[in-house]
Amino acid sequence: MKRVVVGLSGGVDSSVAAYLLQEQGYEVIGLFMKNWHDEEVTISNECPWLEDSNDALLVAEKLGIPFQTVDLSEQYKERIVNYMFNEYEKGRTPNPDVLCNREIKFDVFMKIALSLGADYVATGHYCRKGIIEQDGKETYQLLAGVDGNKDQSYFLCQLSQEQLAKSLFPIGELTKPQVREIAAKMELVTAEKKDSQGLCFIGKVRLPEFLQQQLQPKEGLIYEVNADVPTYSEAAPQFSSVKEQLAYEAKNIDYKPEMAKVVGKHQGAHYFTIGQRKGLNVGGTKEGLFIIATNVETNSIYTGQGQNHPGLFRKALFIQEIEIHWVRKDLELNDGETMDVMVRIRYRQPLQKATLHKFDNGMYISFEEPQSAITEGQFAAWHIGDELIGSGVIS
Repeated sequence: MKRVVVGLSGGVDSSVAAYLLQEQGYEVIGLFMKNWHDEEVTISNECPWLEDSNDALLVAEKLGIPFQTVDLSEQYKERIVNYMFNEYEKGRTPNPDVLCNREIKFDVFMKIALSLGADYVATGHYCRKGIIEQDGKETYQLLAGVDGNKDQSYFLCQLSQEQLAKSLFPIGELTKPQVREIAAKMELVTAEKKDSQGLCFIGKVRLPEFLQQQLQPKEGLIYEVNADVPTYSEAAPQFSSVKEQLAYEAKNIDYKPEMAKVVGKHQGAHYFTIGQRKGLNVGGTKEGLFIIATNVETNSIYTGQGQNHPGLFRKALFIQEIEIHWVRKDLELNDGETMDVMVRIRYRQPLQKATLHKFDNGMYISFEEPQSAITEGQFAAWHIGDELIGSGVIS
């Protein structure tokens, strides 16, 4: 009998995952990960992890499976939180959920599970695992969840073949309403529970408040750039190579105060991200202001009016060599090769037509349509059909 350790989070998805595995005849063990207990950095007096671990325990009792809690807060702080602050200080916008899966759930947590004699680790993610036979050995595929509305393959875009080999995603074939229905039928305490928002670790905390407790405020200016500044209408130069053209299309515009007018003040460029429009507190413009660039060196923020402002759009992006990750190692590109794929640059964005161009120093992704708010530090994930085959950090 195969043994599976399920990461029970106290939510409905992982609860139903545990139940389904039990139905399929696995020996199931429930483990709750406690990732955070730094009392200084919580905002509210609620203690979400206590409530969540209690719900996880009740689910385990209902299903009659063994349950324990593991405290991973030290590894969490080291691998996720510190990384996040470093990235924000550099003016990049990291994705804690992708990292949490790569570094915690499918690494630290997985090692604990395997040490308990588990054959697999299972989570409540909306995605599926496929297996292809190649030359007598198995290659694993990371496939989109059946529920297009909830597909979470993006959050797992950094997983490796080794990690996928040991993973199970029991609810990938189901839609959210079906999952809730099963939970209700089984009278699981989590059946009606709302989906968790906020960071994957601090429960109810909103990111800006969390950052403000660690990164010192530093007053700076907010500039507005007109949509008709000459920079946007400059003709592209002549290119001597595809690589040169891609570099030009992927490059950030270097905004200067003389290209813009001052419209307000902010408390630190490192709190803000490209494409953001909330939290600027600048009024009096015809259309809402969107952030088109931040500069942590000069501590300035550049904005433009409306979601169609030319400063928001770029045709290409670059991923450094060390940041390129292939889920499907066998499809990896060599220097000079290209591949037509579908790409998303943030969770829930519809897939976009694009081409990968591999060079010695990294990879360019060029899009058929210019993309809004390409954000440094976020992950771009590329797909063929409903399979996610690789990803990388936007540089």
